[in-house]
Amino acid sequence: MPKKTVKDLELKGKKVLVRADFNVPMKDGKISNDNRIQAALPTIKYVLEQGGKAIVFSHLGRVKTEEDKAGLSLAPVAERLGELLNKNVKFVAQTRGEELESAVDGLSEGEVLMFENTRFEDVDGKKESKNDPELGKYWASLGDVFVNDAFGTAHRAHASNVGIASNVESAAGFLVEKEINFIGGAVDEPKRPFVAILGGAKVSDKIGVIENLLSKADKVLIGGGMTYTFYKALGKGIGSSLLEEDKVSLAKELIEKAGDKLVLPVDSVVASEFSNDVETEVVEGDVPEGKMGLDVGPKTVELFAKELEGAKTVVWNGPMGVFEMSNFAKGTSDICEVLAKLDDATTIIGGGDSATAAQQLGFEDDFSHISTGGGASLEYLEGKELPGIAAISDK
Repeated sequence: MPKKTVKDLELKGKKVLVRADFNVPMKDGKISNDNRIQAALPTIKYVLEQGGKAIVFSHLGRVKTEEDKAGLSLAPVAERLGELLNKNVKFVAQTRGEELESAVDGLSEGEVLMFENTRFEDVDGKKESKNDPELGKYWASLGDVFVNDAFGTAHRAHASNVGIASNVESAAGFLVEKEINFIGGAVDEPKRPFVAILGGAKVSDKIGVIENLLSKADKVLIGGGMTYTFYKALGKGIGSSLLEEDKVSLAKELIEKAGDKLVLPVDSVVASEFSNDVETEVVEGDVPEGKMGLDVGPKTVELFAKELEGAKTVVWNGPMGVFEMSNFAKGTSDICEVLAKLDDATTIIGGGDSATAAQQLGFEDDFSHISTGGGASLEYLEGKELPGIAAISDK
């Protein structure tokens, strides 16, 4: 059943609750990267253009104690949002109470108010994170309609998403709608051939994704640290590479089940220790004793490029190596380049480290979609129902 989007709501004169994802990196009280604020602008601007009164809120960081609150106020975010919107954003340093209620009631059409970090409610009994019904009901009472534009928390049932949506008419913002269309579309109705690339350190983080995508994709290419758990399952030498011993039998099962659908690296960039300052070499097949695999090698990139020829849908989650170190970033960078050159393909990065890698390596504009949610996109790729999306009103 398709979900309502912000365009399905009557917004004029309405108090519009907008759950954004403003969980931005902060350094010394200053925002070090405002990508997430920029990403929320289309939805907020649309609400204002339609004559709505925007009440914007988000979580920021993890708040467990009163002391945590000091560095995690949304005040700097409200200031930055005002600069980007080129209008005053009224900030209320409360998550509930009379001051907030009268500020909301005093809003005129086209005005924006932001209230304090929703996780400040977690100090006394995790009310936000545990979806306290009273809190969800209270926040819902502040508005006439609710727009959820925070995909990054869609895999969690919190008071600020599921709690509010359970009490008032709700819709997806443009960002959440885009995630539903791209990731949901890729998993449910992909244009074929459909190729999935899965990297990252651990098989255990990706079991559900691998299993789900093996049943949907035409090929699943494996890279990153989890390669060596699969190598071990095949009886190959892995030296001192990362290994999840307790997942070897599972890796073996996946290899047997997948047949030629599962494609593993054929060479590795290895070093004697986990450091950017040691000598590296490329080895094919087995990793020698005393060495560890820290990136895929050039022959693997060639192999993967061949498997990707003609692909119409590609989903990528997880880097090919330790991309944070320049000596082991080439595999990830080369795969970015291969995907950037694909003709007529929908290319999707499923959040997390692969999204960071693509952005840092300068390939951000070469993909059809880069997901804004790490954990949420992973669970979506697993085929799980995300509570934050399930709670949005159906059309």
